[in-house]
Amino acid sequence: MLRASVVLLAGDGVENREIAKKLRLARGTVGKWRARFSEAGFAGIEKDAARPGRRKKYSRAKVAAIVRKTTTETPPGQTHWSRTTMARATGVSEATIGRIWRAHGLKPHLFKTFKVSNDPLFAEKLEEIVGLYLHPPEHAVVFCADEKSQIQALDRTQPGLPLKRGRCGTMTHDYKRHGTTTLFAALNVSTGHVIGVCMPRHRHQEWLAFLRLLDRETPPPTKIHVIADNYATHKHPRVQTWIARRPRFQMHFTPTSASWLNMVERFFRDLSEKAPCVAPPSRPWRILSAPFTPIWTLTTTIRGRSCGPPEPATSWRRSSEPAQR
Repeated sequence: MLRASVVLLAGDGVENREIAKKLRLARGTVGKWRARFSEAGFAGIEKDAARPGRRKKYSRAKVAAIVRKTTTETPPGQTHWSRTTMARATGVSEATIGRIWRAHGLKPHLFKTFKVSNDPLFAEKLEEIVGLYLHPPEHAVVFCADEKSQIQALDRTQPGLPLKRGRCGTMTHDYKRHGTTTLFAALNVSTGHVIGVCMPRHRHQEWLAFLRLLDRETPPPTKIHVIADNYATHKHPRVQTWIARRPRFQMHFTPTSASWLNMVERFFRDLSEKAPCVAPPSRPWRILSAPFTPIWTLTTTIRGRSCGPPEPATSWRRSSEPAQR
């Protein structure tokens, strides 16, 4: 209001001395607001100009020393620095340590793991598998196959609470296990269809049964390319003998420590973390947290069929989005 009064009086031709006397301001203040209005218009008097702020309490050399100490040293008898221990060692406040670490992206309490493949044919296998994804061969089908073992049918000891404002969904830490199952699945790279079967174990006998299922589900003379990891079951002598007797089967193994190349792993992730199922009290659950009392309710949920005891080793199909190329 005061700044607008200065501008209005100046517009009426009143001099700075008279404006300052009338509004009880210093002549310099009146001149400043008149100059800002002349330069920027209404935006010049709407709010104060940006100020440089207070001077930094710690020099760049001090900040660099804290960063260097964080990355090259550890406190006595401990594995990593905390804000408290670093503040005591450097003589600054914990809040200052937090600001410096945040500005430099330092998180001493976190560690990330990694795995490097030592496969001497890593590049060749990588190009082979990616080539199948980008340019599938004609008159052939490409399956990404694997098993998800030890899927547990868990029944929580107490009913959990649903998600609500200010509180996440809950489930009890303790549970009662009613058995496990193993899901064998093959993702068709071209169509996104998944052929799967649940079996109680994951030996080479079950893997052979699953390969026979793929053989039956794929009409001849279509060739079958199967991408799998280096699990010992997949390379069992009986499996290799069975593959050798069927020329239309061709196995492609991922490099060691590189099972992430197998796209069926994305299906397993979505199945365990995103695929909803309905369980008491009739609300969506994730499969990993939903209560299952008998084992067949878990296998039925995975297959997406209606409730009821399933026939042993029966196959099912799931239509999903086509794989990205």
